[in-house]
Amino acid sequence: MWQRVPRAEHGRVTANIVGLHMSLLEVLVLLSAVALVVARWLPLAVRQRVTITAGAVFMLSAIVLSVVGIRWQLLPVLVGAAVALPFALSPLLRRHTGRPTWRARWWLALPGSVACVGLIATGPVAAWAFPVPVFPEPSGRFEVGTRVMQWTDPRRPETFTADPHDRRTVVVQLWYPAQKSPAGTQRAQYLGRTEHEARTVSDALARAVGLPDFLVDGIPLAHTHSVFDAPVADGGGRFPVVLFSPGSGGVRTQNTAWAEELASQGYLVAALDHPYDSAAVVLTDGRTIHTKTTSTGDRDKDNKLAAGWTTVRGADLSFALTQLDRLGRGEIAGPLTGRLDTDRVAVTGHSMGGAAALQAARQDHRFDAVIDLDGYPHGPASPSLHQPTLAATQAITPATDPHYMPRLTKALKLNTSTSYRLTIPGAAHLTFMDGPLYLPPVPSIVGSLGRPESPRVVAATILAFLDTTLRDKPGDLAGILSAYGDLSVYRPSNNR
Repeated sequence: MWQRVPRAEHGRVTANIVGLHMSLLEVLVLLSAVALVVARWLPLAVRQRVTITAGAVFMLSAIVLSVVGIRWQLLPVLVGAAVALPFALSPLLRRHTGRPTWRARWWLALPGSVACVGLIATGPVAAWAFPVPVFPEPSGRFEVGTRVMQWTDPRRPETFTADPHDRRTVVVQLWYPAQKSPAGTQRAQYLGRTEHEARTVSDALARAVGLPDFLVDGIPLAHTHSVFDAPVADGGGRFPVVLFSPGSGGVRTQNTAWAEELASQGYLVAALDHPYDSAAVVLTDGRTIHTKTTSTGDRDKDNKLAAGWTTVRGADLSFALTQLDRLGRGEIAGPLTGRLDTDRVAVTGHSMGGAAALQAARQDHRFDAVIDLDGYPHGPASPSLHQPTLAATQAITPATDPHYMPRLTKALKLNTSTSYRLTIPGAAHLTFMDGPLYLPPVPSIVGSLGRPESPRVVAATILAFLDTTLRDKPGDLAGILSAYGDLSVYRPSNNR
């Protein structure tokens, strides 16, 4: 069965077909291109019909794609078909004009046909390696709404600029339980409020990791399962709050898959962009702030820089919680008045965001639980943590930073509350974000769990921990977590 997920605003013909990672139009171009190559080897009785039909389908599909937009993955398909087309049409034209029909000997034609098929085949391979991401359907009882907020802290100077009057601003995206939207309602763009913002952010992320922009041009075409500014769900009471900080250079939307899953289960997720740290932050006035955080290559200097950046992020998280509390109380206008339970709050983060979550929890006891998604604990290890903590890590290999596990274990052992360290077999650093949905499935990059499984496992472990710590759901948390990997439990009674 084919499941279509919107890829752009151009209708069903440009919808991505799950599994194939190509739209219906792209599949038509691919099949007609192959038919043009194969036609040369068919019996004369059917060659003409196949060539004319395939050529017509190819030309029409290519014309429509040129209007709605051609992805780079399809270029080798177009080139292969363009090379094969004259050879497929030439015998037919000669036959109708009465000229002698010449046909290359099979041993001369075979290498050309094989080369064309090989060129055409690189198209679907490239589409599989760099697809338009398809987000898993949230499994909870709620639909998901999303909105973007921008807040400025009047008490904090912006340390990344020289302007003494500049104040720290954060952009926060909320995912929350929502009412069911009418059929056909446009779903939220991935990576931004508009396709233009999504492309700006996608290009910045590509540059940050040294990739050409075109390789990931499918990401801004993706839509999620959320609806911007959807009405808040009628039921569900007040929603526990989960704040999220992305990885170094990361952006607020980088963990949309599990944010939508949590929202469908009755949580409010608030993910932050950290200006001058996130790859690109588009402000409400149209300005784009690019990252200024770069490593030096010197371990001691980089550790000191990372500790400073982590401190800024921790302060951002605390400020965002203050604003969410005001939003819930109605001091900030919005539809979530009276619906946020800021007495039940978790702080989470991926990579450097995980370190920021640990630091924020040390400094701000309004956070009731902590989740560190494969984050190296930058900064001081004191004061001790006092909240239940889950540290989920990638599989440990000889290439893993030898300081990582000892430093993380020390932080968890010093905790005055129970901590859990879960090492997930088959996970890599990018398993804990949306990367497996749109990056090549190379185990060293995104792990070996697979595209559908990676977000499912991460969301399941986060939900199990949050349901126990924020909702007091009964059950054996250690038993549930251990089903997903190798679990170590650090209890206050045996941490010393």
